[in-house]
Amino acid sequence: MLPVIDGHNDTLLAATSDRAGGEFLREPDDPDGHLDLARAEEAGLAAGVFAMFVPNEGELDWNELPPAVDGERARRVVDEQFATLHDWADATDRFLVVRDIDALDACIDGTAVGGVPHIEGAAAVSPDLVNLEALYETGLRSLGLVWSRPNAFAHGVPFEHDATPDIGPGLTDAGFDLVEACEGMGIVVDLAHLNAAGFWDVAETVDAPLVVSHAGAHGISPSSRNLTDDQLDAIADSGGIVGCTFGTAHLRPDGQRGKDASLSTLLDHVEYFADRMGVEHVGLGADFDGASIPEAVGDVRGLRDVLAGLEARGYDRTEREAIAYGNWRRVLAAWWN
Repeated sequence: MLPVIDGHNDTLLAATSDRAGGEFLREPDDPDGHLDLARAEEAGLAAGVFAMFVPNEGELDWNELPPAVDGERARRVVDEQFATLHDWADATDRFLVVRDIDALDACIDGTAVGGVPHIEGAAAVSPDLVNLEALYETGLRSLGLVWSRPNAFAHGVPFEHDATPDIGPGLTDAGFDLVEACEGMGIVVDLAHLNAAGFWDVAETVDAPLVVSHAGAHGISPSSRNLTDDQLDAIADSGGIVGCTFGTAHLRPDGQRGKDASLSTLLDHVEYFADRMGVEHVGLGADFDGASIPEAVGDVRGLRDVLAGLEARGYDRTEREAIAYGNWRRVLAAWWN
């Protein structure tokens, strides 16, 4: 069974809120949510990028950009989610917080399921970066500049279909400082949810591979969250990676969130990325516990069906290994080393 590195999940949010799927360490008879330790082991999940995310308070109008969140509240929420991640690792030797490539390799070899600490949306980072080193010492190894809302560093994209990511201005001065600091420290800069101007600002700033943890192909599903061909070309030129999302709203050509999207709908995006960029720039970024995913996948155990679907489409074992874990391993090593 091929090990898998998945580029994004929101299971920490489920564990610290009233969402389904919050009991990561349970041994469930009737599981809810998409991801827990037992099912991860069954699926061959070697490691996942575990996002710390600060939800907006109150109801959102999904036709507009969500409002920014308060930095002080963001830091409290992130601290709580970081503590939860470490609590899981302290409770069992079957789960490991991944801070370096040696730990990731141990997870690929089957020692434990690994969790790479990630913050989705940098509101918890002080605009003067005074707490960035402390976050690194706590384990932060990947940082999404934005979720789909603005902050002190950059601007996100709304959840719009038949729309372009070319919305709004690029990085702020603080954003450029944050990107440079992350590259220097070895914290992956994740461009998911970032608008086009911010994407190109990062592309012109870093020497490291460009990373988009979870997105679809704009050429199939023209969502503002998805990546245009020009962006895909830049990612490939940098030696970077796109984690193909499993979120149906960004897979379906019609932009609907219905779970009745077929497995082929997901595989079409993987194949689009591979044809445009080369297999070596494609990974998986499921967005477990953070999005509506196809019923044909169901939960983390559906990773096996995704890989089987790629085999049926003619991807050989070497290509499937690259998509399953090899490409993520290469890109994370490039940033961390």
